Amino acid sequence: MLPDINPGLILLVGGLLVPLVRGALRHVWLLGLPALALAVLIDLPHGVSGQVTIMGQTLETLRVDSLSFVFSLIFLIAALLMAVYALHLRDTMQHVAGMVYAGAAVAACLAGDLLTLFIYWELTAVASVFLIWARRTERAYRVGMRYLLIQVASGLLLLAGAAVQAHETGSLSFDHIGLDAPGGWLIFLAFGIKCAFPLLHNWLQDAYPEATVTGTVVLSAFTTKLAVYALARGYAGTEHLIWIGALMTAFPIFYAVIENDLRRVLAYSLNNQLGFMVVGIGIGTELALNGTAAHAFCHILYKALLFMSMGAVLLRVGTVNGSELGGLYKSMPWTTLFCVIGAASISAFPLFSGFVSKSMIISAAAKQAELWWVVAVLLFASAGVFHHSGIKIPYFAFFAHDSGKRCREAPMNMLIAMAIAAALCIGIGVYPAPLYALLPFAVDYAPYTLTHVMTQLQLLMFSALAFTVMMRTGIYPPELRSINLDSDWLYRRAAPALTASVAAFFLQLQAFARRGVNQAWRQLDAQVLSQARPGGRLVTSWRSGTLVWWATTVLGLIVLGGLLR
Repeated sequence: MLPDINPGLILLVGGLLVPLVRGALRHVWLLGLPALALAVLIDLPHGVSGQVTIMGQTLETLRVDSLSFVFSLIFLIAALLMAVYALHLRDTMQHVAGMVYAGAAVAACLAGDLLTLFIYWELTAVASVFLIWARRTERAYRVGMRYLLIQVASGLLLLAGAAVQAHETGSLSFDHIGLDAPGGWLIFLAFGIKCAFPLLHNWLQDAYPEATVTGTVVLSAFTTKLAVYALARGYAGTEHLIWIGALMTAFPIFYAVIENDLRRVLAYSLNNQLGFMVVGIGIGTELALNGTAAHAFCHILYKALLFMSMGAVLLRVGTVNGSELGGLYKSMPWTTLFCVIGAASISAFPLFSGFVSKSMIISAAAKQAELWWVVAVLLFASAGVFHHSGIKIPYFAFFAHDSGKRCREAPMNMLIAMAIAAALCIGIGVYPAPLYALLPFAVDYAPYTLTHVMTQLQLLMFSALAFTVMMRTGIYPPELRSINLDSDWLYRRAAPALTASVAAFFLQLQAFARRGVNQAWRQLDAQVLSQARPGGRLVTSWRSGTLVWWATTVLGLIVLGGLLR
């Protein structure tokens, strides 16, 4: 019987001790930490433990139930995969940051109160930014600062909402919150920032592609899925999430299609897949929430697999721009195979993991007649993700025109990590029962019905046909070296430019006013001096009658003022 401790703390403490471990022992240490944490998690009984009372508030530092368990489980599996993928690294900072980041995410999932959640919420932000800065470029530094600013802002909103809730209700319990609860909107916005809601999403596409080869893989697994868990815990059934999620599934498609950087394509694709999960949370039925949990589980695996394959390309070739790649299947056949498996999974091909999870959310929406438009948007989004992740990523990286680049295959540890992720993607797709058994509610759902399979195959085949026709006719946007403008242009370019223009206007106005005052003062000074010279009025002798008249007038005004008072 293992002790009842938060498994995330094993990664946290063990990650901080990584610098003390050297050589082959470090490899054992890095692999052993998530393995030990997995064993501890599986052995934990469901319920609340680790209660601490601080200033009259009871904090639940460890709460295990069906929802927190499934998210913590996939986080630890992801941490193990990342450890394998990064074994070739000699960068201690990345190893420490990755372990602490994963540990904070697991600990946050198992937090039973908002204050404990806030502590680990902010720790994920602080730890993860080092995976961006580890690239050690000026651009990475600037991107990391923007990322950290936004993530810390999310934490501050969470803390403010928790404070309001504690003041109004006397409790910091992290259960269903809803928008009508005290501080509900503040906490909702905090979760929305981390989940990359529309107009709050740009930090994702800005930061993830600028991280290191392994850093991007690690980042893809934890931050946004922690937000999905938090939304599922606190805002299940909130109708606003339905249209927010539907918008999230649709708009990234257009950016992903025209984007040249293939890791940035995957970042937009990540936003698209988050939309499916947010829709499921908004619907709030048992089937929808099961679909959200299952899709988050599968998404972490196949998205990590795709980022791993692009990371291997970046490591060996030095670029992931689609305009500079092509023909790499000749040099990297295993990476190509694993990328294709990830592409099939994210596209929800039957017998791959995405099919058995995404279809649950679409089915949950289809069961409610008034959500017909949501079903239409989700089907459109499913076709779109096949375009930009199912076809574009493997096609332009490995099969398009031969770029002439020849390189070695990815390092063995990278291939092993990709192989494990690919095996899980296929295994879950072929036999989803073990995954369904982990979900929060009893599953009464059969993914492999004739209707589900035929509908999805028709959708994918017509999408492939559309891609082929557009490529053959030249309609499909070519892979060009370019910068795509997103809504972050408003606060990164437009707002500073507008602020600078307004500031310049007022500075000019101030200078104009100063010149006018100085000129008026000089004119007045000249007039006074001219009247003070011989012959001027100030030196002219006044007659006695004039002086008497002025004295009488002033005295009369004083007396009149006194009478009026």
